[in-house]
Amino acid sequence: MTPILRRILHGAGSVLALIGIVFVGLRLHTYLLDLDLSRITLLVWSFIAMFSLIYSSANFLLALAWWHLLRYLGCSPTRLGTIRVYGISQLAKYVPGNIFHLAGRQALGMAEGISAGILVKSTIWELGLIASAGTLSIWLILPLLLPNLFPDFPEIKGVLLMLVNTALLVGFLYRTFDRQPTLSFIWQIFFLLLSGAIFVALLELIADTKGLGAQHWLMIGGAYIAAWLVGLVTPGAPAGVGVREMILLFLLKDIVVDRDLLIAILLGRLVTVVGDLIFFFVTYSIPARFCALKKSDV
Repeated sequence: MTPILRRILHGAGSVLALIGIVFVGLRLHTYLLDLDLSRITLLVWSFIAMFSLIYSSANFLLALAWWHLLRYLGCSPTRLGTIRVYGISQLAKYVPGNIFHLAGRQALGMAEGISAGILVKSTIWELGLIASAGTLSIWLILPLLLPNLFPDFPEIKGVLLMLVNTALLVGFLYRTFDRQPTLSFIWQIFFLLLSGAIFVALLELIADTKGLGAQHWLMIGGAYIAAWLVGLVTPGAPAGVGVREMILLFLLKDIVVDRDLLIAILLGRLVTVVGDLIFFFVTYSIPARFCALKKSDV
């Protein structure tokens, strides 16, 4: 790759990242305007800050999942180099279109010397695996999706079915492919579980949760993961904005009071946007000398 082309690709990736920062700022402004700040105490703000840091850390799991896929496809990238490319490009998902983070990652990855074909294949693998991971949550929300067919579906049965299906998918990946896609899939599952747990904790923090048992919290966490997945695969919705909220309102309308649910959804968006912003600045600070094609230490 010529130095001029390398600079062009770096520039394209950086421009998309900067555009992403602008749209993140606009989103933060919108969410703060929509929130009833009088209901949010200093304690709640403290928890929001903590959840944002946890969500920011969870993004590293997605970057590691991508690192494993690149290794499976024949690259030998460093962890830090992969995380840096992933983090810098990820913020562009807030740009309308819901594809610009993938375009930015493609440009930055090619600038680091990874072939275009491998990058495209890694994206296809990544989306396929995380979609599979997200669909596992359906077992937790069967009473919400099909209330007439499963009105009293035991939640413990849903959890067991989800665990069995997870084990089957992990076994299939390991036996059919190898260790790298399997580890990628596992990291993605942990990311989704953390994301769902953060939303459940937010709802517990600000809503009237009297009468809600463990089965309800499992359904709420499963509903968040399902809504996240639908937002991910919806073309044109930046970071699933609007789609995720609509799905959550539809699924949880009979479990949580509308006002509390709306506030939790807005706070959840605030947490993810701030977390993504933190993740961007942390990864951007990683020295560029960690080239994506340097041999891994593993």
